[in-house]
Amino acid sequence: MKIDVPGLEYSTVEMPDGASLALRVLPAGATAPVVLILPAMAIKAKFYLPLMKALQEAGLSAATVDLRAQGDSTPALGQGPDFGYRELIETDLPAVTDAVTKRFPGVPLHLFGHSLGGQLALLFSAAEPERVTSVTTIGTGSVYWRSFPAGRWAEMLATARYVDLVTRLRGRWPGGGGIGPMTAGVMLDWARYARTGRFRPRRSTRDYDGLLRALSLPYLAISLEADRLGPESTVRFLCGRLPSANITRWHVDESSGLRHIGHAAWIKDSDILAPVVAAWITDGTPPR
Repeated sequence: MKIDVPGLEYSTVEMPDGASLALRVLPAGATAPVVLILPAMAIKAKFYLPLMKALQEAGLSAATVDLRAQGDSTPALGQGPDFGYRELIETDLPAVTDAVTKRFPGVPLHLFGHSLGGQLALLFSAAEPERVTSVTTIGTGSVYWRSFPAGRWAEMLATARYVDLVTRLRGRWPGGGGIGPMTAGVMLDWARYARTGRFRPRRSTRDYDGLLRALSLPYLAISLEADRLGPESTVRFLCGRLPSANITRWHVDESSGLRHIGHAAWIKDSDILAPVVAAWITDGTPPR
């Protein structure tokens, strides 16, 4: 999808280990709240340009970043050191949020995460809530096999075990089953989460499950009727892990006004979705 976005700013966030994260920013005004969009696994940040433009039109500044080894960030996948959830949450996101708040000083920072990006947004916000004003996720549910409809339990448990095995044998995840190519660290963390239902990133000392239970930020959890990767049951399960959060649920089906209600297809209806998200962010208006 090609889209012209006048005023889009490009920069990079340089990391101590030499990685360079590509940051895009679309300002709406000096005092407008800013929404940082965190991409799904193996999806380039430019995929979210329609959402950025729609958020700007709704009165919010927007930013998005290519996650480590994705899109325009360097080094490319397979050319740098291995990394997992810990590096993304505890190293990269603090640096990215610092860069965004420096560009927009004194305004509230809201996170919007898609799929894996939603997991990262929640875990980061749980660990460092002072940096974040609210969290919105779309297509983000628990990947724990028991969170799926019972008829898919065997499929999802087998998938978790298969991903773990292939990743260990190959030294990386080559892609498949709706999951794009990814470094071993991320996929081993993902597979552990899918098998156990617990967030335990390798080499991290944080109790993320405990932090999620204590998270009290406003949270808009969007599920999509045609999303096979993150069906509504998985979103409900994830919300149940956040008993202290101020949760607003929005299940998007054919009655919601969106024509595209799949795991990634929703981006085509950014002009419909963004004003709803913006109203919730600015006024607390629940989706209708």
